[in-house]
Amino acid sequence: QVQLVESGGGSVQAGNSLRLSCAASGRTLSSDVMGWFRQAPGKEREFVAAIRWNTGGTYYPDSRKGRFTISRDNAKNTVYLEMNSLKPEDTAVYYCAAGRALVSSTTSYGFWGQGTQVTVSS
Repeated sequence: QVQLVESGGGSVQAGNSLRLSCAASGRTLSSDVMGWFRQAPGKEREFVAAIRWNTGGTYYPDSRKGRFTISRDNAKNTVYLEMNSLKPEDTAVYYCAAGRALVSSTTSYGFWGQGTQVTVSS
């Protein structure tokens, strides 16, 4: 069992930055990948970024490259999502998830946090 707790969300103006954190506990070999997803009201949950615990290898969708950066601190069992040049369309609940493969599908992640709200105003 893996427990995930996100933090760092909030309300910011467009153009600003936020760093989200996800603290993982109960980590096992079944969760060697961590991902960030987001879900806006009335929309499906979408993939933001993923990272491997061991190598630090990352995966982003093309639409997210450049503004969002995922990183991890193995000593703290924590994964981060640095978001720069935020836009109103980035407004969503952001979730971290633990899985086994560096992929974008939500079905590949077996453990989820409760989410943290990010609101970007224009």
